[in-house]
Amino acid sequence: MEDWALIRRLAAEGEPHARIAVRLGISRTTVVKAVNSDAPPSYVRTPVETSFAVFEPRVRALLAEYPDMPATVIAERVGWTGSSSWFRDNVARLRPERRRVDPADRLTWAAGDAAQCDLWFPPKKIPLENGTAALLPVLVITAAYSRFVLARMIPTKTTEDLLLGTWQLLQLLGRVPRRLIWDNERGIGRGPHRAEGVPAFMGTLATKLVLLRPRDPESKGIVERKNGWFETSFMPGRSFASPQDFNDQFTDWLDTANQKVVRTTKARPVDLLEADRAAMLALPPVPPIVGWRKQVRLGRDYYVNIARNDYSVDPTWIGRMVDAHADLDRIQVRLDGRLITEHPRVWARGLTITDTGHVDTARRLRQEFQQPRTQAASDDMVRDLADYDRAFGLESREVS
Repeated sequence: MEDWALIRRLAAEGEPHARIAVRLGISRTTVVKAVNSDAPPSYVRTPVETSFAVFEPRVRALLAEYPDMPATVIAERVGWTGSSSWFRDNVARLRPERRRVDPADRLTWAAGDAAQCDLWFPPKKIPLENGTAALLPVLVITAAYSRFVLARMIPTKTTEDLLLGTWQLLQLLGRVPRRLIWDNERGIGRGPHRAEGVPAFMGTLATKLVLLRPRDPESKGIVERKNGWFETSFMPGRSFASPQDFNDQFTDWLDTANQKVVRTTKARPVDLLEADRAAMLALPPVPPIVGWRKQVRLGRDYYVNIARNDYSVDPTWIGRMVDAHADLDRIQVRLDGRLITEHPRVWARGLTITDTGHVDTARRLRQEFQQPRTQAASDDMVRDLADYDRAFGLESREVS
């Protein structure tokens, strides 16, 4: 390679071919070939038929019908007994000819047009109220134009908590993107089907829900990359005492993260946010109906089961129909629209949450129930026997 470059340089400087040959100790024919060639010399092996050539037609036939069949299975089907690595290399060479191509376009986003939504599961368990720890989902919403990120840890990935978290983050944003882009999350919808409550929620916001087709991660690549960024930039070296502690730390970190320049936009999300918000829709005048809701007749044990836990209710209202509602932070129970009980929401599952005041009230009511009822005193009422005589027509008869 070095001699080829030197020969061409010397020839370009006008040195005769014979002198170049003497100087480098090579033949003049080699000098002429080097001067006339367009590329440096390289060794090209003469192709010969290999042991794989006999099996290639059958391998091609299998790949035509099953493009993703593993090479080990193909080797077994065609009866290959040679080197497994050599066979895998040849299958890898042939597979692209049979596999369908799925190109990914580079997308552009208009201001206010869309926000990409996803669930991120931090790789660290969060302590809960009952002493256990669990991997909890974080709802992430990224404005596609400005790349501004909002996120919050939520108790579950059920429809109720997903809509609660979405509404809370949109309130922080102050506007509604014209499209909310989701993949096939069960709590939102899959294919043509929408989870219960989702169409009404989207209708109240006047926005459009876009559910991506399977194997289409590029259409939600912005928020997917953010999730990976969280794991490498936010999580290392951190510990969390509770879900609320996680949300506090994450919110503080996002305030700084949204001020960093994004490579693709060459701008900070906070600088593009106002233009993004200006093109979005306004928040609805009437808030959407979200959260866990349950109407039940309060039983003798004065507990209601909601959001996967049992919460005590004032036993004064046993036997009455009550309405229970749970959001991300609290549980409220109402009777005819009047608040009668309120609890902080517990994120652990299968627990019984009791208000000591309710226990005292139940004890008092139980004691009152066990006391005999006092009846008001009344005069003995004795009916006149003549009334019966008249009723049976015996008033005029004389008894002998």
